[in-house]
Amino acid sequence: MIKLLVYALKTIRNIMSDNNNNIIELEITDLNNLGCGVGHTAEGIVVFVNGTVAGDTVKVAIIKKNKTYLVGKLLEITKRSVDRTEEDFCSAPQSCGGCVYRNITYEKEKSLKEEYVKTVFHKAGFSDIPIFPIVSTDKITHYRNKAQYPVCIQKGKVSAGFFAVKSHNIVVAEDCLLQPVIFSHILKYVCDYATENDLSVYDEKTGRGLLRHVYLRDGKETGEILLCLVMNGDKMPNQENFCNDLCKKFPQIVGVLLNINRRDTNLILGKETLLLYGRDYIEDILCGVRLRISSGSFYQVNHDAAELLYRKAAEVAELKPTDTLLDLYCGTGSIGLSMANKVKEVIGIEIVPEAVNCARENARLNNIKNARFYCGDAIKAENLMHGAEEERSGKLKADVVIIDPPRKGIDKELVDFIVKKEIERVVYVSCNPDTLARDAVYFKDAGYKIKSVTPVDMFPRTGHVETVVMMSRVKE
Repeated sequence: MIKLLVYALKTIRNIMSDNNNNIIELEITDLNNLGCGVGHTAEGIVVFVNGTVAGDTVKVAIIKKNKTYLVGKLLEITKRSVDRTEEDFCSAPQSCGGCVYRNITYEKEKSLKEEYVKTVFHKAGFSDIPIFPIVSTDKITHYRNKAQYPVCIQKGKVSAGFFAVKSHNIVVAEDCLLQPVIFSHILKYVCDYATENDLSVYDEKTGRGLLRHVYLRDGKETGEILLCLVMNGDKMPNQENFCNDLCKKFPQIVGVLLNINRRDTNLILGKETLLLYGRDYIEDILCGVRLRISSGSFYQVNHDAAELLYRKAAEVAELKPTDTLLDLYCGTGSIGLSMANKVKEVIGIEIVPEAVNCARENARLNNIKNARFYCGDAIKAENLMHGAEEERSGKLKADVVIIDPPRKGIDKELVDFIVKKEIERVVYVSCNPDTLARDAVYFKDAGYKIKSVTPVDMFPRTGHVETVVMMSRVKE
């Protein structure tokens, strides 16, 4: 092993010292979930090349070396892969890093995501579980209902775009094929206004400047739009005129907010939000349920795919009219409320008070009387049901639980809580197959069996994939 490592290091040094600009020809044999093509030198050293596709033959310039791999810059495609798209998917620079699968056909992208889910579960020891074909709307453009744009100064003007991968370097790209078209128009208006009115832009290095991010949300079914300006301060110049002129030009905007974030942090939103115009929420309709969504509340970014996701979750949950459904990480209550007509009762738990208030209001808006929502931290599982049980003066028995955690997944303490509560069925909705497979091992060790795994493509053209897993308790 040591001899092989020494040989690899010598090979990499030889390649990097080549006087021919480190140019080599490669066959790309794989594509990772970051969208990088993978090839090998004649000596077997791995080379990652952004913008390439498995099946391509390419000429690349080696621009970075590591102990065990190289990074190449694409110079020329000498042979195109059959999976490569005929035209570039998006006009935004490749460095924006959002659409990592922009160079391949969507059919190939779906097969890669299916394979990704299968691989992580097999590595976790689940080689015999049923993994169903990926579910998708097959719509790959303009599907996002939320966008957060960092701003910068470019050529003397305020511009916006996205952070490049693994950096805070802003790639200017006001147009994005994943966002609604109107977002680009609103964003341009805001940037032009900021330029014309000498609105300063936040500088991470100095901590000075006012405007940090432009944040937009829309309701697909209602057409309502919420604009939130993230500021390093509590007001903006001429804000009344700005709001009036903006909303005359874009009547879809029902509210303009100013979020105050003075901290040196990677978090986009600060803790305090001021209402400048209209109302501080939008409404949308999902699975027949009208939802009120605030700027800080979680809401699935792909409306149509979310409906597929929730219907699949309800299907595998095998819900019965006598069931009590426990909805953890419930956000604004969208999952639980969409299933309330199928069960006796819904109990939703969410750590964000603002989202809990939205969930309660959403139940009221839809005249759903069998759903209750409480503030609780799923990490502190021992007291998770305290609010609900205190209100009812007794213990609650749930028949099925739906878990929809953030990317980091759940803690083992939550599994222990579910076991202690003797909950028979668990539906786990995850945006990260790796942590999902890890957590599935916790459930397996606690006496649960995986009955089905279904990938759902909530984020076409990106490297992310949602997954719905159904588990049932098979032993004490």
